[in-house]
Amino acid sequence: RGPPLRQASTKGANAGKQNMGKKSKKGKKNADKKEEPAPIDETPKGQKKDVSKVNPKKYHPKYVEAAWYEWWEAKGLFKPDFSMKEAKEHKDKFVMVIPPPNVTGTLHLGHTLMCAIEDTLTRWHRMCGRKTLWLPGTDHAGIATQTVVEKKLKREKNQSRYDLGREKFLEEVWKWKEQSGSHICRQLRRLGSSCDWSREAFTMDKQLNKAVKEAFCRMYEKGLIYRKARLVNWSCALQTALSDIEVDKKDIDKPTMLPVPQHDELVEFGVIHKFKYLMKEDPSVAIEVATTRIETMLGDVAVAVHPTDQRYKHLVGKEIQHPFIADRKMKVITDDVLVDPTFGTGAVKITPAHDPNDFECGMRHKLPFINILNDDGTMNSNAGEYQGKKRFVVRAEIIEALKEKGLYIGKDVNPMALGFCSRSGDVVEPVIRPQWWVNCEDMAARSVKAVEEGELKILPESHIQTWNHFLKNIRPWCISRQLWWGHRIPAYFIVVKNYKATEDDLKTAEANGYVVGSDSDAKFWVAARDQKEAEAKAYARFSGYKKEDISVSQDEDVLDTWFSSGLFPFSTMGWPDKTPDLSEYFPGHLLETGHDILFFWVARMVMMSLELTDKLPFDTVFLHAMVRDKLGRKMSKSRGNVVDPIHVMEGVSLQTLLDKIKNGNLPASEHKSAMIAQRKDFPKGIPECGADGLRYGLLTYMKQG
Repeated sequence: RGPPLRQASTKGANAGKQNMGKKSKKGKKNADKKEEPAPIDETPKGQKKDVSKVNPKKYHPKYVEAAWYEWWEAKGLFKPDFSMKEAKEHKDKFVMVIPPPNVTGTLHLGHTLMCAIEDTLTRWHRMCGRKTLWLPGTDHAGIATQTVVEKKLKREKNQSRYDLGREKFLEEVWKWKEQSGSHICRQLRRLGSSCDWSREAFTMDKQLNKAVKEAFCRMYEKGLIYRKARLVNWSCALQTALSDIEVDKKDIDKPTMLPVPQHDELVEFGVIHKFKYLMKEDPSVAIEVATTRIETMLGDVAVAVHPTDQRYKHLVGKEIQHPFIADRKMKVITDDVLVDPTFGTGAVKITPAHDPNDFECGMRHKLPFINILNDDGTMNSNAGEYQGKKRFVVRAEIIEALKEKGLYIGKDVNPMALGFCSRSGDVVEPVIRPQWWVNCEDMAARSVKAVEEGELKILPESHIQTWNHFLKNIRPWCISRQLWWGHRIPAYFIVVKNYKATEDDLKTAEANGYVVGSDSDAKFWVAARDQKEAEAKAYARFSGYKKEDISVSQDEDVLDTWFSSGLFPFSTMGWPDKTPDLSEYFPGHLLETGHDILFFWVARMVMMSLELTDKLPFDTVFLHAMVRDKLGRKMSKSRGNVVDPIHVMEGVSLQTLLDKIKNGNLPASEHKSAMIAQRKDFPKGIPECGADGLRYGLLTYMKQG
């Protein structure tokens, strides 16, 4: 037994007092020892490193990792042809395409985790003697890249894309792509990624553009792609349509003031406004309605009630007076689909051009579709005296104007799910626009079946539920984007001089709410691989007219980025041409990526591959966890929380980190908070740890599943 703990503690404390302020002999010896300088590698580029010359006692990542990658690449070790083993069967190969990073900036630690996992798998299969191909590439990222370049132009030259024009603006985007894409590839090499660089792809390469045109035309000819005016998710800040999965839903459970792009004042959400319409023939009679978007009353065309509701039976069919647009024709209608007589007042204002439910009601009753918004979110001429004003400015003004007329009743708390553009943070507006759509139902059913029958494995299996939920509830995919950067839609609008509409033309137009010969009329559109083919199809369709009276012009819009990305596993192999790579390396084996793009990208690759090649693009999907910051947020350039892997591998000073925030794409209003966070997280910068250290560290992250 030793002495009592109290005695031992006292003795330790006294010893501590005696040694306080004195350096130990060992500490003094270490302090006197000079830091060993890092050795300098002098291996000629592309030559094998001679490790016998220098044997440093300390680990120096820069020296240890130097020269090897250049030698591997020079020897062609990353090419599948390097394998001497004959690979006749699928099991004798390993093929994987990289999830192509967006050319919006630089890679962050999320991409680094992906590279660490995929390079480990690739090297292991290569060491097992399999014919191995890991194909690298980058994505043009339509909305994201255009937004980055527009912000850069505004910051550096105080110019918009409209100041430059389409051609000059695209020149600026290509300059950005060359700069950013080159840096991304340097980062991938610095990480030791053993990709076959001879097959590097960019989603807007000539061959991949050919694949996009072919895919669009084939799907159009089969009736899967079609033109139709319907409600879309519209970003007023970006002035483009969005697909459903590009809209982030946020629950607002109480009255909340939120910032909205292009507006100086905060806007209130989470409330419902009540007001009343007066009957035209007897203004003493009113009908009360409620809405969360009171500015849309400028597009109202009717008020609906339930056919069995006795309270309003005497008003059905009678005209309503719009308080701000005197010549607007409105009346009370009955609808047993939309209206619940037990909810609220049992009367519903109908705005077919700005609400999904009202749109369906408008179609049932053949109501007019009155759009009140310009592309930038200001009011158009249909809004009367409010024309030219911002939509949420009009919201406040409408409330005040209704109060003055004695028509505003009040507001109540109204929990709601509000949609935001995932790129701009703008509040999404439902707007009616003629767009291109993909009918995904059959493709989605085949994709679900492939997993259910074990042809396609999804790991971890917990993500199968997400897969099934998305694909079993799939809706038409809007693939039009009102952007300049991207694959121009291979569709051509036909103009026929002195066209005489047939009776069928007029019936179809009336049933679908458009004018014969307008850009909403599918009859006047053809899909074609080039102008010559478009003209030939136009002449054939309108053979009763002279060729000189027929002209075609290509759609100005571009395709959703995910359309071209969905073709990536086979377009990079040469499809639609029958190339040696397509026969040798497609289908692939594995798709490894983050679980956040399971339905954005993975599902679309599977659907489009099954439709266009009748094959699965790979047999296994492996999903990794997200790298998040200390607050649990995803790494995002727009949040300013990204860390460049090169800064971790080679080390970086705090000042360089702060300079990167100042010169990046983060809004100036957020610089201060981002810089405070950087100073707190990295007060002395980031020390050098090398590629191996970073990769090992990130791979341990996989333990969480």
